[in-house]
Amino acid sequence: MRAKGMSGFDVALHHIESAIQSGEYVSGMQLPTERELAATLSVGRGAVREAIRVLQAQGIVVSGTGPGNGTRIRVTPGDALARMLRLHLALDSTTVPDLTETRVVLEKAACEDAVNHVPCSALTRAKVLLERMETHIGTEDFNGLDTAFHVALVEASGNHMLTMICTAIRHTLARPIRLAEQQLDDWPTFREGLVREHRAIFDAIERGDGALAGQLAEAHIRHAYDILLPSARAGSAEYLGQRAHLTTPV
Repeated sequence: MRAKGMSGFDVALHHIESAIQSGEYVSGMQLPTERELAATLSVGRGAVREAIRVLQAQGIVVSGTGPGNGTRIRVTPGDALARMLRLHLALDSTTVPDLTETRVVLEKAACEDAVNHVPCSALTRAKVLLERMETHIGTEDFNGLDTAFHVALVEASGNHMLTMICTAIRHTLARPIRLAEQQLDDWPTFREGLVREHRAIFDAIERGDGALAGQLAEAHIRHAYDILLPSARAGSAEYLGQRAHLTTPV
């Protein structure tokens, strides 16, 4: 690879990515040390270190400190996708409407498929979150429970890719949703409506009616979106002026 003009960084990154794709490196496995990889690949340790940093930013590996920790292939997805979406939102290469439409399609499909996995631990968690939403009246606490509830419904589908993408989108939109909730004139009434809609989606899944669950999920997301972020749908100057606030990490 060096003969083909690849830099030391490119060699190290290509090696690790290829080892993951071939199954040589698997989830949870600890990578060789920087020194060992550098010697094996005939590149500098700095090149290996930079390749690992890139993979960390992508959420592929995680590094720890102390003996026996080192760098491991990540077992569970990180928040790299959500970070990427927040940056794309800030750069106008995607928009709140784009993300919401994507969320509608994916979350509807997840709720339809969740009926095939009843009962499951994710739905048990969703039920607990639903009960907590009925008693938490503050926008800050409610928003966190709301996000966790929707993530749990998607996890109930058993589709890890759906879960990863929907979770990233929901976390990306969590802050603009929370800011909009704080500006509502009648938050208690809106909150009660959200809880009722959440309950209806959950009950449909429990009954095994996937088609209804999907329809209710779509209607719920669109209804909440139209109330909370109407300026985003219209592409108004007011929304564009708030972009810096919308993309602040949750």
